[in-house]
Amino acid sequence: MPAKALFFDVGNTLLFPDRKRMLHALHEKRIFPSDDQLKEVERRTKCEFDSLLESHSAIDHGFWQIFYSHLLEDLQLSDDSLHGDLVSRTRISANWCEIRPGTREALQRLATHYRLAVISNADGKIAEVLARCGIADCFETITDSGIVGKEKPHPAIFEAAVRSLGVSAAESIYIGDVYSVDYLGATRFGMQAVLFDVAGAYCDRGLPRVESLEELESRVI
Repeated sequence: MPAKALFFDVGNTLLFPDRKRMLHALHEKRIFPSDDQLKEVERRTKCEFDSLLESHSAIDHGFWQIFYSHLLEDLQLSDDSLHGDLVSRTRISANWCEIRPGTREALQRLATHYRLAVISNADGKIAEVLARCGIADCFETITDSGIVGKEKPHPAIFEAAVRSLGVSAAESIYIGDVYSVDYLGATRFGMQAVLFDVAGAYCDRGLPRVESLEELESRVI
C-alpha cells in the first residue's frame, strides 16, 4: 500500500540538543566534550540500550541514564548529582532547540507529496518547542507522549498518531533515531520506518537509514 503520511520523531531527528543548556554543569567545571566524543557515546549507548529494551522493555528515559553514565566514565568523573543534573536537563523538551539549516524548506517539499505529523516522547510541551523553532505549522498533528500517556515503543502512541490523521499504519512511514524505540515500535505497529542516523549508530545493520532530511527526500520521493 502506498504511503500517504510521514511521521517524525523530534529529538535527534528534527531538533538537536542545545549543548550549552544540557551540558551546563560540565561547562561550569570547564569541561567541554567534543562533538566526536558525544557521537561516539551516542553510538555506544544506542547499541546497549537497544539490547536492554528488547529484553527488559525499559522506558525511553533510561537511554539518558546510560548515555551520561558512559560520558562521565569517559571523562573520569564520578558524581551522582552531576549525572542527575545532566539527565534532568536532557528531559526538558525546551532544551532540544537546535535546528539544522534548511529543515523547514525540506519539510515543505515533503509536504507536497505526503501528509506530515509528529510522534515524540516528550513532556507535553513539544508542540511549543516546534513552534518556537518555526516548524510546528509544517505538521497536521503533533502526538506527544506527555499528553497521550504512553511512550514509544508502546503501540498506543502510534495508534493515537495515525488516528489523528485518519490514515492506516500501512499507509505511514515513521522516521526516528533509536532502533528499539522508533524503528521497532513503528514496524511492530505495522508502519514502515526509516532510521534518522546522524551519529552512524546503525550504518552496518542493513536497515533503512538516512542522515539528513535531504537524504530522506531522495528515498521517499
